[in-house]
Amino acid sequence: MSSSKKTADSLKSEIVRAKEIFARLKKEYPSVRIALDFTTPFELLVATILSAQCTDARVNIVTKTLFKKYTSPKDYLKVSNEELEKDIYSTGFYKQKAKSVKQCCQALIDHHNGKVPDDFEALENLPGVGRKTASVVAGNAFGIPAIAVDTHVKRISNRLGFIDSEDPFKIEMRLKELFPQKDWVYTTHYLITHGRKICAAKRPHCIQCVVGDLCPSFNPNFE
Repeated sequence: MSSSKKTADSLKSEIVRAKEIFARLKKEYPSVRIALDFTTPFELLVATILSAQCTDARVNIVTKTLFKKYTSPKDYLKVSNEELEKDIYSTGFYKQKAKSVKQCCQALIDHHNGKVPDDFEALENLPGVGRKTASVVAGNAFGIPAIAVDTHVKRISNRLGFIDSEDPFKIEMRLKELFPQKDWVYTTHYLITHGRKICAAKRPHCIQCVVGDLCPSFNPNFE
């Protein structure tokens, strides 16, 4: 058998396994959704910037007040850095986050008429917005197929043997290879939820895992 044939067969087998994993996680978490609270694409953009190295629960506490005080990009630019830093202090790295939010808001005004663009490349090019943030906003605010690779997605992708890499971009591309485009946004949700509830970083609850038999990190008989 040629190496190319082996590679094709291997990919086909992995796609079948990924499909089964997706089906089980879907059944396990039927009402899964993004954990950040938002009502507009702009709110989600700001919330996602604030969520860097911070829990979504903490961000939701902060934005409950923040989104009443600031309703548009112009509002964030009217206040001093010090005031905005105080408003978002508890999310951590508040100085850099305040700077990122302001720069992003300025770019929205200068290049997008104050609106969040419904285009992945345009989102990714906004100041303070990386690929993960662009994926979150694209997928959850606009329904654009995207996979956001956070620490949970990275960890579980490696534990499930989908890939052996810490590179977020390589992980994203591998997941997009294994899962159909229509499922990309929910693939992110399911992996993140599973990471929070079962597949924890230090003490994963493998005995309770609904995909344990399909996981090479847990099942010694998995091939």
